[in-house]
Amino acid sequence: MADPPLLILASLADGDKHGYAMMTDIQVFAGVELGPGTLYGAITRLEQRGLIRPVSTDDRRQPYRLTAAGKRFLEEELAGLDAVVRVGLRRLRQT
Repeated sequence: MADPPLLILASLADGDKHGYAMMTDIQVFAGVELGPGTLYGAITRLEQRGLIRPVSTDDRRQPYRLTAAGKRFLEEELAGLDAVVRVGLRRLRQT
């Protein structure tokens, strides 16, 4: 799975993170390396859709937070993926 928006939302599900922290977290939990262009392009689109928002900070790094809409969207997407995984695994056991 290498869908940058979904990976970013999953990374933010356990708390606020800035871009580099998201890139590192995603590499660890998903084994996917997102380049800066891919990451920040997806962050911009997620912010425009109201799924994440920047958090005020005095640091030069900009952390982001999952919004309530972002949490609902992530839950729905993960439920859909879970259904696909269950069907795929069941079908594999039948062969």
